[in-house]
Amino acid sequence: MLRYALKRLLLLVPTFFGVTFIAFGIMLLAPGDPVELFFSGGLGAATEGISQEKLAEVEKAKDEMRRELGLDRPIPLQYAAWMGRLLRGDLGTSFKDRRPVWNKIRDRLPVTMLLSGLSLLITYLVAVPLGIYSSVRVGSFGDQVSTVLVFMLYSLPGFWVGTMIIIFFGGGDFLAWFPAAGLHSLDYSPDWPWWHKTGDYLYHLAMPLLCMVYASFAALSRFMRTSMLESANMDFVRTARAKGLGERIVVLKHILRNSLIPIVTILAGILPALIGGSVIIETIFSIPGIGQLGYQAVLARDYPVVLALFAASSFLTLLGILLADLLLALIDPRISFERVRA
Repeated sequence: MLRYALKRLLLLVPTFFGVTFIAFGIMLLAPGDPVELFFSGGLGAATEGISQEKLAEVEKAKDEMRRELGLDRPIPLQYAAWMGRLLRGDLGTSFKDRRPVWNKIRDRLPVTMLLSGLSLLITYLVAVPLGIYSSVRVGSFGDQVSTVLVFMLYSLPGFWVGTMIIIFFGGGDFLAWFPAAGLHSLDYSPDWPWWHKTGDYLYHLAMPLLCMVYASFAALSRFMRTSMLESANMDFVRTARAKGLGERIVVLKHILRNSLIPIVTILAGILPALIGGSVIIETIFSIPGIGQLGYQAVLARDYPVVLALFAASSFLTLLGILLADLLLALIDPRISFERVRA
C-alpha cells in the first residue's frame, strides 16, 4: 500500500498543475476585467462631458494598472508567475482592496470550518443510524415513513429552503424564532461569559446548519440503506447466520463493515467542503465565510482570491480521493493495490 500511496502522490503533482492551469486560463478568458470594474466607480463610470485629454489619462491609468497587476502578459507567463508565488507560500494580493489573500482567507476560515464540521458531524450521526435502521426493518412503518421523508428533503433545493426558513422562522412574515443573518446578536459583548457567547453563536448557526444538513443527510442515509441491503444478501452473511451468530453481531460486525465502502468513497468530497463552505447558504444568511468570500471575489473579478480558493479546493479534492482509496483497503481486505504476481 505504501508503494501505491507514493505513486498516487507523484501523480497528484501533474494533475494539480493541469487542473489549475485550465482553471486559470478559463478565468482570464471569461468576460469581465478587474481593471474596468475598479474604474467603474470613478472617471470610467461616465464619459459624457469629459474631455479627450481626461479620457486619455484614464486609459493610461488603466494600462499602468494592468502592467502593475501583470494582466498584460500572456496567460502561460501569468500562470507561471502565480504558481511560483504559490509554491513559495505566497497567495498574492487581492485586486479589490490590496490586502494579502491569506489574511482574507484566514479571517473567514474558522467560521466555514466550524459550520461545515458541525454539519458533517450531525449528518453522519443521524444518517448512518437511520440507514442501518431502515435496512434491518425493510418494509416496516418506520422504514416507509423515513423513505418518504428523506426523498422529500432531497428534492428541495437549498436556496429555496433557506429562503422559506427565513420567511417562516427568521422574523419574516410569521415567526421570529431565529436570527435571519449574522453570527452575533445586536447586543453582543466580548465581556460575555464563554457559555453565553457559545450559545449565541450556535443560536445564529441553527438555520444555516439545518439548510446544510438536510440534503446530505437524506442522500447519505439512502446510500447507507442500499449498501446494507446489498451486503445482507451476500454469502458470508448467510454463513455467519448459519454459524449461530447473534443478529446484532451479524449486522454490526459483518454487514455494516462491508457497507461502509460507499460511505468512505463519499469522504473524497468532504475535505474541500470543509474549506470551501457553501456559497449559497453563506450568502443567504450573510455568514462571513469562505463561500461568501469566493462569491464576492468572482463578482469583483478578484483573480488572486478566486485562484487561491480554487487551488486549495483542487488539492484537497485530490488528497481526499487518495485518502478514500487507502481507507477502502483498510475496511475491505479484498481490496489490494499491490501488483498481482504469477
